[in-house]
Amino acid sequence: PPLSAYTYKIQNGMNLYNMGFACGLLAMMIVPALRKKFTKAQLFVFGFLIQIAGFLVILAMAFGGVYTPENWYILCIPGIMIYLGYGMLNVIMTIFLSDSVDYGEVKNHTREESVIFSMQTFTVKLASGLAVFLAGIVVDLIHLETDAAVQSAGTLTQLRMWMTIPSVLLLIVGIIVFKKCYKLDDAKMDEIKK
Repeated sequence: PPLSAYTYKIQNGMNLYNMGFACGLLAMMIVPALRKKFTKAQLFVFGFLIQIAGFLVILAMAFGGVYTPENWYILCIPGIMIYLGYGMLNVIMTIFLSDSVDYGEVKNHTREESVIFSMQTFTVKLASGLAVFLAGIVVDLIHLETDAAVQSAGTLTQLRMWMTIPSVLLLIVGIIVFKKCYKLDDAKMDEIKK
């Protein structure tokens, strides 16, 4: 999460980020094994749910007084959850893109993987830019003093809420949109590939 760098010292944040990155990679490596027992849709929703749980744990820790800057390492628990879910979603979304290429070939009699996969790169860059822009707006809205050694309690409360609540709400919307709109499940793809 882009705003998390402001909740603890940078060197500790980098340690947490590196651990999260490693967890995301681990999730990417285990998805093929999980695909033998679960459908793509089940894994996709699970990726959303584990992220939602991670954000809710962060919120509960912050308001329950469990997390303090001195024990930053406790954020590893929800951080691992969030990055595991994120890693799973990245792999499954790539599989979904491949499925849409196959579907497009059957439906339109042309294979457009270059267009579809290049749009993924563009969308990721666009989303990253939007995330940084929104993080900057939030930093201004909550009056975060980036040079201050200690932030006010109100600022920290607002920061914690902005880090978690919008993420949870958007992840829930993502599940709803996916369940309602995505039609290329495993059975449909088996039918297409025949």
